[in-house]
Amino acid sequence: MKRNIITAALLATTAFGAATATANEPVWDANKVQLISEKLDDGVYAYYPSDAKELESKGLPVATSGGFIVGDKGVLIIDTMLNKRLNMQVQGMVKAEANKPIIYAVNTSSHGDHSYGNMYLPKETKIIQHQETQDYIDEHFEHDTQFMMQNFGKNRGIEEVLPTDADILVGDGGKITLDLGGKMVEIMDFGFAQTGGDLFIWEPESKTMWTGNPIVAVKPSLPWLLGGHLLETLESLQEVRAFLPDDATVIPGHGSPMTPDDIQWHIDYLEAVKTQVQTAIDDGLTLQETVAKVQLPEFTGYALRDWVHPGLNVPAAYKDLSAK
Repeated sequence: MKRNIITAALLATTAFGAATATANEPVWDANKVQLISEKLDDGVYAYYPSDAKELESKGLPVATSGGFIVGDKGVLIIDTMLNKRLNMQVQGMVKAEANKPIIYAVNTSSHGDHSYGNMYLPKETKIIQHQETQDYIDEHFEHDTQFMMQNFGKNRGIEEVLPTDADILVGDGGKITLDLGGKMVEIMDFGFAQTGGDLFIWEPESKTMWTGNPIVAVKPSLPWLLGGHLLETLESLQEVRAFLPDDATVIPGHGSPMTPDDIQWHIDYLEAVKTQVQTAIDDGLTLQETVAKVQLPEFTGYALRDWVHPGLNVPAAYKDLSAK
């Protein structure tokens, strides 16, 4: 798994570089993003960039999203953001809406834009991560910060970030339930969903789920098979969709609230990739030939498609299906 995570970072470096080369600037600028909160139910809030809905409608990348849940005992934050500036925005929203202590913070993955803000949390806050996330931070934090500065730019507050150990770890296939006081929250591992160690957060009373990066945003965004494993990712997303009631609310890793039905676009895309790549393998095509053949024009509109699809997803599927 650790080897897969390192490979994912290298692939992502190439991908982000391709995506930002023309503009010569980050896909989104952490020094400019302004977060807003949306109340979904009593004590349940999503937060996301103020321009998220406009960007989504154009298929453009959106900065990191998250949320917080308020109970009688205190607050759980979901994802702590890339830098101090954004983390302080999150803490400001919590104070404005709840004015209660932040007793837990959970990172949906090891990605810096979801976890670097850990160091700015109050000392009493207990941090929750997957075991894979903790292992990655322990072994590759310096490499990760260099990667993030390369792709999100210097002078975005990344230089000052220090690794922060988790207080509570979730293992493979694990699940923990937290009592915030009148609010029960479930933190679950559905299996490999993007890079390993992905956590999903479920608040059952409001029927709200935070997915992190396995669901990037609403259509036309596409899944990123950063760590490969097409088959496991597809199975995990199918399990997530089956878990969710039709009237649930889904907060993706980089977008505004969406519906469970919106997840089907991502599942349909991965199933189409699986079918067509398998046909190419059965026909004896090379990886290069498969990339050229598997176009899937019905899944267009995403601004980063030209590298996500041919540069990440088709090669990952080819490797995964060839190893069966």
